[in-house]
Amino acid sequence: MPALNPVQQAYSLGQSIWYDNVRRGLIASGDLANLIALGVTGLTSNPSIFEKAIAGSSDYDSALAALARRGLDPIACYESLAIADIQAVCDLLRPAYSATGGVDGYASLEASPRLAHDTLGTIAEVRRLRAAVNRPNAMFKVPATPAGIPAVRQLIAEGVSINVTLIFSLDVYRHVLRAYIEGLESFHTAGGRLASVASVASFFVSRVDTMLDPILERRIAQGEPALQPLLGQAAIANAKLAYQDFLCVTSMPRWQHLRVHGARVQRPLWGSTSTKNPAYRDVLYVESLIGPHTVNTIPPPTLTAFLDHGRAAPTIARDTDRSRDVLSALARAGISMSQITDTLLADGVKAFSDSFESLLANIARKREKLLATA
Repeated sequence: MPALNPVQQAYSLGQSIWYDNVRRGLIASGDLANLIALGVTGLTSNPSIFEKAIAGSSDYDSALAALARRGLDPIACYESLAIADIQAVCDLLRPAYSATGGVDGYASLEASPRLAHDTLGTIAEVRRLRAAVNRPNAMFKVPATPAGIPAVRQLIAEGVSINVTLIFSLDVYRHVLRAYIEGLESFHTAGGRLASVASVASFFVSRVDTMLDPILERRIAQGEPALQPLLGQAAIANAKLAYQDFLCVTSMPRWQHLRVHGARVQRPLWGSTSTKNPAYRDVLYVESLIGPHTVNTIPPPTLTAFLDHGRAAPTIARDTDRSRDVLSALARAGISMSQITDTLLADGVKAFSDSFESLLANIARKREKLLATA
């Protein structure tokens, strides 16, 4: 029997590896099917990924030309292209969905970033997208903004599978956990089948170090060498403590009552796990967060690196006290993690919004060009 590759080893330790990328050529070429054969069991997308896919390739030009001839505006064109991709990915992942009883095999599509601060608009958008995609293994991404979390609660109460995205803060994560449980309770009271609902909570990792390290480096250079050991530590510490919150909530009687009736845990999903700092190991944020009931959604270069030289070991529950010490040391140094994570959430929403607007502008230009040459 051949040795398990690192993705398969992670799966044997309770972690699912999803692919943080989508492009029509990836589907048509068989490359995504090959990744699934290597052990990838899900896929996530976002506006930035679709911007690179649609604006940065010719993969979509013929489909876009057909949509343009039908008179569809840029948003309708984008939705048609994105929905078709997600449907195709869901179909490729359907065997994984069936084999795992609905634990894995999901493809995620994000609600419009224009609605990140609009609860009712997000709810309506996800309802509409769910009907359009019409796949049992589709998840719909909603950001963990103050407006997004109530939308998550309502959509879970309606039996919609949700990927809660852009979580940076432990406090926000606790609100997400609560929203999931409250949504499931409402769904159960209404007679819904709890096992039909799946959810992940996408806790972003490396961006914390990307923002915090320059602050630490500046203060070290100004004469605070005691801060040196904190470099590159906060992101993983933050995620490990989020996992402890997950374990705490899923051990409570309130959750156990739902579990008896078929509820699935809302798995922590580690997002933003590429290594931005070349001084750090290129698979640092993958190797450090492996453990039961977790997902890691990995971008292409990092997945290639992990398959090549990654080491899978049960690391997520290691050094929990050290993780608390790291965050305590930051607080003693006057560095507010809440300010860092609030800024990261605002920046993340803006980045997705900017990518979405850029994508629509690019589609509009391509649409006119294709119509002119038809």
